[in-house]
This record gives sequence, structure tokens and C-alpha cells, in this order.
Amino acid sequence: MREGSNYSVLAAIGFALILAACGGGGDDSESEAGDAAASGDNGGGTDVPVAQGEYALLAWNDLGMHCIDSDYSVFSLLPPFNVLNAQLVHRGGGVVESGVELTYEAVADPSGSVNSTSRGKTNFWDYAEQLYGPRLEPDTGLKGFSMPSRGPAAMHFDRSHRWFAAEGIPITPVDDEGRKNEYPMMRVKAIDPSGRTLATADVVLPVSDEMTCVRCHGSAQGVDDARPRGGWVQDADPERDWRLNILRLHDEQSGDSHRFRDALARLGLDPQGLEASARSGHPVLCAGCHRSNALSGTGLDGIAQLTTVIHDRHASVTDPETGLSLDDDRTRAACYRCHPGSSTQCLRGAMGKATDPAGNPLVQCQSCHGRMSAVGRPGREGWLDLPNCQACHHDGQRGAKAVRADGSLIRVSDRRFATNADTPAPGYGLYRFSRGHGDLYCESCHGATHAIYPSAESNDNVLARELQGYAGTIRECAVCHDPVPYTATGGPHGMHTIGAAWVRGHGDSVEHSGPEQCTACHGADYRGSPLSAIKT
Repeated sequence: MREGSNYSVLAAIGFALILAACGGGGDDSESEAGDAAASGDNGGGTDVPVAQGEYALLAWNDLGMHCIDSDYSVFSLLPPFNVLNAQLVHRGGGVVESGVELTYEAVADPSGSVNSTSRGKTNFWDYAEQLYGPRLEPDTGLKGFSMPSRGPAAMHFDRSHRWFAAEGIPITPVDDEGRKNEYPMMRVKAIDPSGRTLATADVVLPVSDEMTCVRCHGSAQGVDDARPRGGWVQDADPERDWRLNILRLHDEQSGDSHRFRDALARLGLDPQGLEASARSGHPVLCAGCHRSNALSGTGLDGIAQLTTVIHDRHASVTDPETGLSLDDDRTRAACYRCHPGSSTQCLRGAMGKATDPAGNPLVQCQSCHGRMSAVGRPGREGWLDLPNCQACHHDGQRGAKAVRADGSLIRVSDRRFATNADTPAPGYGLYRFSRGHGDLYCESCHGATHAIYPSAESNDNVLARELQGYAGTIRECAVCHDPVPYTATGGPHGMHTIGAAWVRGHGDSVEHSGPEQCTACHGADYRGSPLSAIKT
């Protein structure tokens, strides 16, 4: 090995831990990773106390947050519909897709909160048939998966995605003691045919009903611009009150439209309008008229998407608390008016909690999604036209804004940290459906959307701590490999094995392949970057 120049610098930092695709501001727990960077000789594995056993189980929620309505008697935006995905890894043979059963059950989080049932916590089942079609028993979701109130519930193997899944778990943000908890936990178990537990994973099913529409639409505190011409509803039930005000306003603005009258007839609603329908006991599904890609088979032809009408209509509204336009992209408060929220703090992952020296957030919701007017632009496909990793993570750089001034996504050619192209549909590349190293899904190692490891919410970090002893990206090779292989470029995103073996032998790889391959993580001057930093 040569000495001097850049090679000596590389030797000094060669054992650095890689934060990989979705890095962000670290927390104190990441110092554990730095302290554990010294390693043994077995292919370069570390001294980090990774989970032992023949198998490793990785599990995650798909979106990092599922919103539900706090009341279904007037209208519904979204049902209780949580998604749990998992992959089982044989530590000597890769991903396991057959010969095992996966189940999920309620488990106490570190504070002792347990959420095993949704009975008595929501009125969803009183109106599920009118809103969504099927007649459901309490605790049963729209796709047949239930809350595990009677013990472990079975997941199924989805052959199209090649993961184990439970879709539509009807969990609410209220635990079994009646306490609010937007981050309840489930324990996933992998069981062999003899009934032996191969591995477990404790994972969050995030859920929130936090929407502050009442601030503008409530009869007692609403703003003049949202006041219906016919006056405030003044319903005694505050949950019904603001919802009825919205329906009254919708009726007034659309009542003379032939398209609106036709839609009422096609959906079997009261010809007098949406408010009359709700008052007569027939709540309104917003996606019944306004298509939503979150609810397949919804919408009527010729009527704009739900995401389009809501975001476009509200982009010009002034927030009564901040005095700023909801289209202002300097603060996430605009998004938290309707999305969870100032209490829930949905944007809580590595990027969401990153701050500048003054403590101000470096990344807002709009940094990835664009201004509200951009989200509501005609032609945008809701739930598909979304940001991706490579818009910020490319060419050895780590940006803080994924969109241009007009809201269009930044496009790059570097694919090292890129999502899979044409996934899940042609022309789109979504993080939550993308796979990488070892055919593992990106979310299995990096965490769910909006909750990229390490998260500001402690429950999100439980699984990472179980697997590798500290919060953060699942980056310890020994979690999935026994023995840990030695490789120069065969790891996630083309990275090398980490540990002492790499420190000793990496010079040969550099001499044969050149140092340029190192710049993606170690920086253009090979002196390190956030991706190669050891947290201390």
C-alpha cells in the first residue's frame, strides 16, 4: 500500500460508519455507533452487540403515519387503515419467503402503553358500511386484517411485493387505558412449522386523528372567510360542528352546479346536498366524488382529485395563528394544520429533526413536497408524484431541498442512493416500494417515510436498538450476515465492509480501482462527509 497523499487520509477514515441513503442530523444515541466502530477479524464485523440467532426480522410501517378521522358520522377522509410489512432474513442465506408464518400482536412500549383493540375508541364501525361498502365487525379492517385483541393475528405473504404484510389494521391513537398514543407498538413474530419462534421485531404502527380544521371552520372560533353564507351550524358536538360547517360551505359553493347535482344522485345522497345527507344519517365519503389514490376505485369522472382540491383551495388561505399564507414554505406549521400535527409531530425522522446551530429546522415538509400550491397543482397524481431520495442524496452531496422553486422534483443521473425506477408504476419511483442490498426493502433498514432512523420519537428506534444496540440506520453487517463477508463494493449502495479488516486491506482496493469511488461517502477531498462521519 502507498503512503501519503489521499491514501493515508482514507486509511484514517476507512472504518467510518455509513449513514447511507437517507442521512440526517444524529442524536446522542448515534455515539454508540461511533464507540462501537472498533472491530474483530471476521470479515470486518464490529463489536456492536447485534441481535444473536439464526434469523433477523425486519418490520416497518409503510408511510410513517396513517391519518384517521376522529368522527365518521358526518364525513370521512380516511378510514382506520394501518399497514405492517416485514422481511425475515436467514443470517447465512438471505431473505426467507416460505416455510414460516408471521404474526403480529400488541406489545407494551417502553412507557407501558398497550393498544390491542379499537373497540369503543371510534365510531368507524357504526358507519363503515355506508361509507366504504362492507359490513364489518368491530376490530376488523377493510381488508380483513384485525386488531390482535384475541391474541396474535396472522400476516400474509404478498407475492407481488415479496414481503409479509397486514394491510388495513384498524388501529386508533388511543391505548387500552384510554390514553392518547400516536405511536403504539406491535410485536411481529416469525414462527416455523413446529411452532418455534425464529425471531421477533417490535415496531410502531403510527396513527393520528389530529386535524385542526376546527380553528377555521368551528362555529365558536372560525374565521370569517370560512363562515357559510347561511351562518355557522352551531352544533353542540364540536366534532360534528366543524364538519357540518364544511359541508354547508361545500353545498353553497357547488349547489347550483349540474355536475354536483348529478354526483349526489349517482352516490345516492340527499338531493338537498351534503349537509342534508349527513343530518339524515348518511355520512359523506369525500373520495366518493373526488378520487383518491389512497382509496382504490373511488371518484367520479370529471371531478378533480381530493388532494388537488384541498391543497389548491387552501394555498391562498392565511393561517389565523401565524398570519402567514398556508403557501409559505418557511415553516411546517401550515402542513400541521391538517396533517398530524403540532402534537403528533409526524415529521420526526433524521431529516425532520435536523436543525441549524440556532436550533431551527433545516428541513420542512415543503423541502421535499413543495409549497401547498405545488401539491395542489392540476395534473399531479396524489400518492404517486412524491419526492425521492436521490433528489437530495447524489454525487457525494447531501442537500436539504428536493424541489425547485416551481415545486418540480430535482432530477439527477446518479443512482447510488436512488429509488427504484418505475416502482410501483411506470414513471414513478417511490421509496416505500424500493429495494436494494440483498433484496431488502429500503424501509427495512432506513425506517419508514417521515420516520427515517434515527427518529425523534423513541418508539420508532426500539427495533434498531433491538437489532444492533443503538438507534440509527440498520448498518451493522452482522445483523443479517454470519459470517460477515469482506467486500469492497458489495454492500448497500456499493459500500465496503466496515471494521478493522477493511482498515487493514482497503488500500489494495483503492490502488486497483482508484480513490474516485470513495468520494460518494468520504467527500471530494476524501476527508470525510456526513455519510462517513463517526458520531462521538
